[in-house]
Amino acid sequence: MLKQLSDQDAIFLHLETADTFAHVGGLSLVTLPDGYRGDFFEDYKAVIKNRMPQVAFLHTRLARLPLDLEPPFWVEDEHIDLDYHIRRATVPAPGQFSDLEALVAELHAQPLDRRRPLWQFTVIDGFASGQRAIYIKVHHTAMDGVASQALVATMYDPTPVPRVFPLPEATSEHRGTARNIVRGILAHRARQAIRAVQLVPELVTACSHLLLPDPKTLRYRPVHRVPLAPRTLFNVGITDQRSFAARTLPLPAIKQISKQTGTKVNDVVLAICSSALRGYLDDKRALPRRSLTAMVPIASRDPADLDSANHNSLMLCSLASDIVDPLERLHAIHRSCVEQKQNYELWKDVPVPEISFPGMGAVLRRFLRWYGHSWWVGRPPVLGNLVISNIPGPPVPLYIAGARIESMYPCSVPFHGQAVNITVQSYSDRLDVGLVAGRSVVPDVAQLADRLAPALAELQQAIARRGAERAPTPRIVKPAAPRPGTTNGKSQPAAWTA
Repeated sequence: MLKQLSDQDAIFLHLETADTFAHVGGLSLVTLPDGYRGDFFEDYKAVIKNRMPQVAFLHTRLARLPLDLEPPFWVEDEHIDLDYHIRRATVPAPGQFSDLEALVAELHAQPLDRRRPLWQFTVIDGFASGQRAIYIKVHHTAMDGVASQALVATMYDPTPVPRVFPLPEATSEHRGTARNIVRGILAHRARQAIRAVQLVPELVTACSHLLLPDPKTLRYRPVHRVPLAPRTLFNVGITDQRSFAARTLPLPAIKQISKQTGTKVNDVVLAICSSALRGYLDDKRALPRRSLTAMVPIASRDPADLDSANHNSLMLCSLASDIVDPLERLHAIHRSCVEQKQNYELWKDVPVPEISFPGMGAVLRRFLRWYGHSWWVGRPPVLGNLVISNIPGPPVPLYIAGARIESMYPCSVPFHGQAVNITVQSYSDRLDVGLVAGRSVVPDVAQLADRLAPALAELQQAIARRGAERAPTPRIVKPAAPRPGTTNGKSQPAAWTA
């Protein structure tokens, strides 16, 4: 295999410094089958070994060019050390969930070795219940939230009986010789030049669509602006240490609130996070008068685009943290999300040129190393106070090596200026929430996590007191049909079967 990273994927390599890592992860608790007497670590290792050929990044590594003159290439790694990539750990005594969170925080603070395939899986034991935990760590270069679901579909089974994949046939495919890499570089530059020419008419059409009145109504299309976010204690530089907490919310209860109030599940999730953040900051006398703003990723994966592992856009959604009443806060968040989705529909087909140049990676890393330790890190205007992601997961229970997976807590990425990340993933009838923070800024992220369940209860009580109150439906501006040469930007949900 010889495949060059896209410029979008390579950005996650360039953003990595000694303090900010670009790997994502996940934590799962698993229950062993009744009467199990085997070695789960060895069984798990055998399953992963069998499925490695099905997932490209598990058996490839990055080949970098001197001075990062070009994005690196994925090349086959013929000497994979499974003992390095699949490890065993024991949770410290007394083996409580908080001890597991502390262990995961330590593991998540360790960068991946770029000389090897960019993944590491750890099987954790030591629980009085006899359960096991599995912590996986994969570089963001290899996958985004949607791509992670494809990984889950391959690695996990819908029944307790593990699937066995046939071994792929041996091929004489090139292994990344210098000649092939040079060919790849020339092809990459040629594609960029051709794409730059193609962008000109697309940009003219897209900009006229945005800047000129609608020919049918003769009215300008509305663009909803979001004010700059207030500065909070989260919006500072971080070190290489992490804190981690995981909690579970009942998905049926959240769907019920969504139905009662005429909002979306994601609106309810943002409202719960807003309430938790509001209470946490208020306790520290650090709650700003203006509302917090969340950066909410939108999956914009085109099914026809298989070149990039990451396909994301961002919405800047108000968390309405300046509103005391939880139900009014939910409605305000809903309005903000609808407005931002209207903005996204207007902008999503505007083609974005690839902005890269030889040596860009080296330049970016040097800048970020300086930025992270400079007085400037807390000075720039704040667009968003933190990232809150919602990843759709499998709606049915899954298994690995015969063990039932009980939870899927995501572990994501804090950065300089955004010391907290909250990522939510649905699984079966659960909503698993993973909170990762820079430990130097938020050492007590568990206190923030502990506020999630009370925030849900507060919202339920507010609805019970005032009755189901549906949100007023903002006027939706229907997007025009996709223009030739553009994509619709919609992602395709993963298919899950039991």
